[in-house]
Amino acid sequence: MISVTEKAKYKLSELRKEEGYDENFFLRVSVEGGGCSGLSYKLGFDNQIKEGDQIFNDADFQVAVDMKSFLYLAGTELHYEGGLNGKGFEFHNPNATRTCGCGESFAV
Repeated sequence: MISVTEKAKYKLSELRKEEGYDENFFLRVSVEGGGCSGLSYKLGFDNQIKEGDQIFNDADFQVAVDMKSFLYLAGTELHYEGGLNGKGFEFHNPNATRTCGCGESFAV
């Protein structure tokens, strides 16, 4: 499962609205090669479920992950920290053995 904290859900809902997406758009999370630790997180809004997607409903918020990415992301929780010292979106990934300083890439 991939879960989203309340703060992150609130910020994602704000961003979805700001970018002109309606409630039919959900969060798509994926992993791609790159970054200083080898793998990078990718977030975006989507409204098309693809074959093999894993779908998670966290209260009223839906998250889709392709099967390959899910192998790296199982058990991950998405956080959001705003403010002057906030980092923005942050992944708490129990599968990561190493992360970079910015938190945008990881290794397993």
